[in-house]
Amino acid sequence: MAAPTCTAALARTPVTVAMALIASAALVLVDWHDGLLRSALLPIHIGALLTVSGCAVVARALHDRDLRELTQVRAVSEAAQRVVLRPLPRTLGSLRIASMYRAATAHALVGGDLYAAARTGRTTRILIGDVRGKGLPAVEDASALLGAFREAAHAHGTLPELAAALERSVRRHLAETAERDPDSAERFITALLAELPDGEETVRIVSCGHPPPLLRRRGRVSLLRVSRPAPPLGLAGSTTDAFPLHAFAFVPGDTLLLYTDGLVEARDSSGTFYPVLERAATWAWRCPQHLLQHISRDLGGHAGPRLDDDLALVAVHCPAGSSRHLKAPA
Repeated sequence: MAAPTCTAALARTPVTVAMALIASAALVLVDWHDGLLRSALLPIHIGALLTVSGCAVVARALHDRDLRELTQVRAVSEAAQRVVLRPLPRTLGSLRIASMYRAATAHALVGGDLYAAARTGRTTRILIGDVRGKGLPAVEDASALLGAFREAAHAHGTLPELAAALERSVRRHLAETAERDPDSAERFITALLAELPDGEETVRIVSCGHPPPLLRRRGRVSLLRVSRPAPPLGLAGSTTDAFPLHAFAFVPGDTLLLYTDGLVEARDSSGTFYPVLERAATWAWRCPQHLLQHISRDLGGHAGPRLDDDLALVAVHCPAGSSRHLKAPA
């Protein structure tokens, strides 16, 4: 009787049924060998075996049904999440780009962190953000901001104008969710907008309470700290004056790393934060894709395979000799 039960724990329903039939035949052979075919024990043995086997088959069939449903739900969930957080192209203009997302929630592809990029004329615009909170409300807020960015990135000439438009969109979204979520008034999104125009050795940044990006130039890594960051989206003003614009040099050979606080707040078993600037000197910066893979492995060695917070990374590299340093045609 143990054989069908053990099989049900390890194999699918057809194998469990086959094992139950084999066990029944084996029982009959054993009882025949022991001279029990005409004994009153044979029906008891067969009845007990069939009862146990039937329960094992039914339990395995129910488990297989639940497994199929879970697989279907997960497939639909993954498809929906990929629509929300689209993978970035490998190149935008002359820039090479890579992106990575690690959700803290098991089996999730998307959480409260977000990124997006848009090519508007001769300019590349990038958004990275981090929604306050977790779970479905955070995914909903992230989806609202991503949708607003994809539309507004092409409609506004400057980053402060774009940031002001995103602020208005976030406020409308939070107002719409206030009726069903009383805590929506406490929700906000830290975000960073970066703009890299063709023909200029410059990156322009608007920071809305977001961690400063890292810049690597000629083997040295530095933080691009802004002097006057704006408040997070949902808490800032709705005019362009609320979003100061900052410009930094970004020349061929440079690499820019945008990230969320899941990187700087990752802790090891002793509670020590991941030393970003210290570790950045050991990363392989030249290829954006390899850079993000290197960071992920290095972070896993520090904090383990599971993170306490979502993590989004976007790396932007301007290849040496890139035509981006050439002046745009008049």
